[in-house]
Amino acid sequence: MNKNYGLHIIVFLMGFLWMSHVSEKSAIIPFEPQQNTRDSLQIDTGKVSPRKFEDFNDRYTDDDFIYERTVENSGWWMRFKQWLTDIFWDLFNLKNKEQAAEITNVAIKIAGIIIFLLVVYFIVKAILNEEGTWVFGKLSDKSIIPASTIETHIQTTDFKALIQDAENQNNYRLVIRYYYLWLLKSLSETGAIAYDLEKTNSDYFNEIASTEIKEGFAYTSYLYNYIWYGEFNIDDSQFGKAKQAFVKLLSLLKE
Repeated sequence: MNKNYGLHIIVFLMGFLWMSHVSEKSAIIPFEPQQNTRDSLQIDTGKVSPRKFEDFNDRYTDDDFIYERTVENSGWWMRFKQWLTDIFWDLFNLKNKEQAAEITNVAIKIAGIIIFLLVVYFIVKAILNEEGTWVFGKLSDKSIIPASTIETHIQTTDFKALIQDAENQNNYRLVIRYYYLWLLKSLSETGAIAYDLEKTNSDYFNEIASTEIKEGFAYTSYLYNYIWYGEFNIDDSQFGKAKQAFVKLLSLLKE
């Protein structure tokens, strides 16, 4: 017999005997139950005495203790929003007031933006228009015209050519502006006024000595401010009457 084969048999038998011994030993080990451990939680067995609160509702009436606000105890802004919410709720037949409240918030934001844009628009418009004024009675202390090339060189400007070109374009507002500057030039040439860009209508009015010219200047100044600074569109009939007033006064200054 092969020696290696016999050695394998011996090793196998020894292993089998050792496994049998271990199994038998483990089978006779008695079961040891777990030892109970005492809970570390302590129980308070002291006597509890109930407390009584007197005048509870009267003592906690400040705003800090009001967690639900009604329309009556809210400020005017909250009352206004609640009123607006109720309107949207009824108007659009919404299911709940939360949707109406969202619409109210959006509407208030849009209204705020519109108001802000309108304020900016009117401010810019007032600055660009030099805040045109009514003559005599509601007269501004601002200059009647902004400084530009024409006003600076009023004595050398050909107003007839400018007026003709503006009339050909049916730009009646610009025609009246040129007529008024032409009138100031003529008053300055006759010595009735001392022309200055910083002067106002009232300054020129007070300088004129002739009663007739003074009255004509007051009326033409009114037309100029109404048409030019007021930015009112005028039709052919209105333009014809305004032009006639300027031509009449210019003719009076030539006499």
